[in-house]
Amino acid sequence: MFRMKTLGALAAAGALVVGLTACSSGSDSPEGEGDGGSGGGDEGGLITIIVNDPANPYWKTEGDLAQAKAEELGYEAVVGSHTGDTNTENTLIDTAIANQSAAIILDPANADGSIGAVKKADDAGIPVFLVNAEINEAGLAKAQLVSNNAQGAALGAQEYVNQMEEAGTYVELFGAPSDNNAQTRSNGFSTVISQYPDLEKVGEEVANWDRTEGHDKAQALMQSNPDLEGVLAGNDEMALGAIAALKEAGELDGVVVGGFDGAPDAVEAVKAGEMAYTVLQPVAEFSQTAVELADEYIRTGEEPETEKQAIDCILITEENVDNMVSPFVYEE
Repeated sequence: MFRMKTLGALAAAGALVVGLTACSSGSDSPEGEGDGGSGGGDEGGLITIIVNDPANPYWKTEGDLAQAKAEELGYEAVVGSHTGDTNTENTLIDTAIANQSAAIILDPANADGSIGAVKKADDAGIPVFLVNAEINEAGLAKAQLVSNNAQGAALGAQEYVNQMEEAGTYVELFGAPSDNNAQTRSNGFSTVISQYPDLEKVGEEVANWDRTEGHDKAQALMQSNPDLEGVLAGNDEMALGAIAALKEAGELDGVVVGGFDGAPDAVEAVKAGEMAYTVLQPVAEFSQTAVELADEYIRTGEEPETEKQAIDCILITEENVDNMVSPFVYEE
């Protein structure tokens, strides 16, 4: 039987988006047509926000909170999604440049593949502030604001060890290989778990942050390892997919599943005792902070003192899950 703690996965890429998918502050066109000045509204100009896939609550929250903060500060804000595709990302960056955006808030599609898009915006004189994921080149973005994935992975892995009682077999569901966060989390898990020789990883599959892939890959791993006791996933969506597979097989009881993101469905799974924990990423904090830094730069020309900034994660268990007061928001 499995004792499962799974780390949840992010939603899979959806249909290709070739333009901005949402707009606000009185403009009916995602192109910002008819706006003067720096391409946006009558006050502070246009801030273009580009996320991965708003079908996933994590990225929807990221876009919604950044948009709300921009509007609060007097900007027009539009939100687009690239669903992990660098070609779509390039199209969205081209649109942001054509609209003379005052700044771009970007969750990059690919650590290497997004470098060209960020450079293009920088060459056009538009400051870019990255959130959630990094690119593998410094000095192009004005800031790169991310969760402290190494700290969060270690936090989750230690809880995983405790829930597994320091022994047993487990499998890992790995996120998208193009995203540095996937390897960082996996390394963090390994660093902690390797200190416990009675914990044995018997399989690993790439599930690309996706719930459906997490379900299917977990099924395959269960068939290969019928006595599995744990599932460790790189994010909540993959973990939730694994939980579904375990339920279908009647094997959820006794299997430890650990999550990562703090997504609403994962929070409910923790409350229900189906997921042992999730690690809350501070998406609410870095999404709003990125807009504040963009506003500071637009108004004063001052860049953040530090380009890469990592914000610590919070472990969510049955003991403190009621402190989740709204999606991705934790209050003591």
